[in-house]
Amino acid sequence: MLQTFLPLFLMTFGICLFIVLMQFLWRYIDDMVGKGLGVPVLAEMFLYAALFLVPMALPLAILLASLMTFGNLGERLELLAMKSAGVSLIRIMKPLIITISFICVGAFYFQNNVMPVVQVKLYTLLYSMRQKSPELDIPEGTFYKDIPNFNVYVRQKDNATGLLKDMMIYDFSEGFNNARVILADSGRLKTSANKLFLILSLYNGESFENLKNQTTTAKSKAAIPYRRESFKTKDILIEFDANFNRTDELFMQNQSMGKKLNDLQTSIDSMTVRLDSIKNINSKAIYDNSYKKSLNTNPSQIANEKKEEKEEPVIIMNFDSLYQAQTPSSKASLLARARSSIESTKSEYYFKAATIGDEAYKLRRHITDWHKKFTLSFACLVFFFIGAPLGAIIRKGGLGVPVIISVILFIFYYIIDNIGFKMARDGIWQAWEGMWLSSAVLAPLGIFLTYKAVNDSVILNADTYLNALKNLIGKRSGRKIEKKEVIIFNPDYNELIPRLEKLAANSNIYLAGHKHWLNYIKFWEQGGKDHAAEELATEMENIIEELSNSDQNLVLNKLMDYPIIGGYNQLNTKINGKAGLIIGFFFPIGIPVYLIATYQRKLLRHDVQTIQKTSQELTSIIKNYCKD
Repeated sequence: MLQTFLPLFLMTFGICLFIVLMQFLWRYIDDMVGKGLGVPVLAEMFLYAALFLVPMALPLAILLASLMTFGNLGERLELLAMKSAGVSLIRIMKPLIITISFICVGAFYFQNNVMPVVQVKLYTLLYSMRQKSPELDIPEGTFYKDIPNFNVYVRQKDNATGLLKDMMIYDFSEGFNNARVILADSGRLKTSANKLFLILSLYNGESFENLKNQTTTAKSKAAIPYRRESFKTKDILIEFDANFNRTDELFMQNQSMGKKLNDLQTSIDSMTVRLDSIKNINSKAIYDNSYKKSLNTNPSQIANEKKEEKEEPVIIMNFDSLYQAQTPSSKASLLARARSSIESTKSEYYFKAATIGDEAYKLRRHITDWHKKFTLSFACLVFFFIGAPLGAIIRKGGLGVPVIISVILFIFYYIIDNIGFKMARDGIWQAWEGMWLSSAVLAPLGIFLTYKAVNDSVILNADTYLNALKNLIGKRSGRKIEKKEVIIFNPDYNELIPRLEKLAANSNIYLAGHKHWLNYIKFWEQGGKDHAAEELATEMENIIEELSNSDQNLVLNKLMDYPIIGGYNQLNTKINGKAGLIIGFFFPIGIPVYLIATYQRKLLRHDVQTIQKTSQELTSIIKNYCKD
């Protein structure tokens, strides 16, 4: 098993990692193209990106490898041979379960010890790449805006000599209102030796510049002078840092992504205390400002205040009357003061709410990253218990069906996992609910598929669902009986004639006593059971089994007219009377089940009529045969 699984796992892991790495490259391609980054920087970025994407590629690789492994075994009938030898599926999976357990432990170690370092270095490198100035490649016929404070237009370029022709330059270094315009027949652009400046050499041109900043008198402000300059050669020095400068990693290390499990737990505890402290301070401030109350814990002072309150009369003030007694100007002043006070209080509360929101967001990110250390390991285990039994059920190897199923399941997992993460990050759900949502959804699927595979279920066989649908609509498969080449016991026709007549009579009695519509209460008291139909079906099968030993083609052909009664003559033989009544009267499913059972009763009556007719015709055939 290990010799079959491990090569497939390594192959699928490499393929999955390459696919997600290309998706990552497509996402950040704009930050890398046109920056003049060296091969060592790009190689370092791809290394960190590959390590960063391991948690995404690992579960998919386990799912695909387990599907292909057991699909190949099932397709080559090796799985069937092992089961025939008495080896259960769980025992077959045991070596792989141990291997996946070690992979899960390694995944946890990777998430806890390697991923914080990788994420810090990767995001720091990406941030540094974004900050790097792009390589200068001035296009023809359009304005180039990537030089700070300059817009450069070039009509034509000579790629062989590097000469720029018919140039127009807008210099905004002194502000937009004090722009300087430079026209030149040609020019060259190069970088200084230390890559901190651009040197723009212009030939045969003119420059125009207003002198607004140099005017001081009122008269000069009315008519703003400008300066016009003609030149044969002119050099302009522009600050432009073209070096690749790495950002300090200390900032990223203080984020939740750069912390291990113990550091995350320490930060969560301290941030929780801090957040609770801020909430208590804000709530006390709101209480004091809103109700104008001060806490007093001195008993004697409280007693004196109570005495003073008893002695002084209580004055009830009507604020509406006081307001109406004011002059219009006083009313406007009071309303303006009240509105200003309310706006000030509102702004203060918004600021406090934003502060609490930022602290709560940081806390939630730490908690989600804490749970993420464990979800990857559990996802690997869940995907194995989905892929292995599913491969044993579908019995298809190669890269066809397993790849399709793996991609569909992984997309479903990825969507559910992202939904849970965003719900936990935004505080809509508890952090543990959102982070474990995908595992909670897929774990029952893995248990179900493992159970079905161990019991050799055919849940993915199309014929199973097609036959169930035919049974539901009344189109069931016909009975097939072939003539036996060797007959050991000939049927006793004289003994079978009374049984056939009795079967026809019982069918008639059933049709008379069982109408199309069922008694709702009686139906649920019996738990959906139909003992009379079950007895008819049992007797019919016994007669068919005995007559199948006949050497008469006419008898064998008539036996194929008997219907196959099964799966719809009773709903659930495990429901007792009390449970049935509870379901029928207290659960909404009771009425739909009753209506389905009524439709099945109609199908059953049609089959019983067929049993009665076939039994009578078969009786006539056997009697004629016995006379001959």
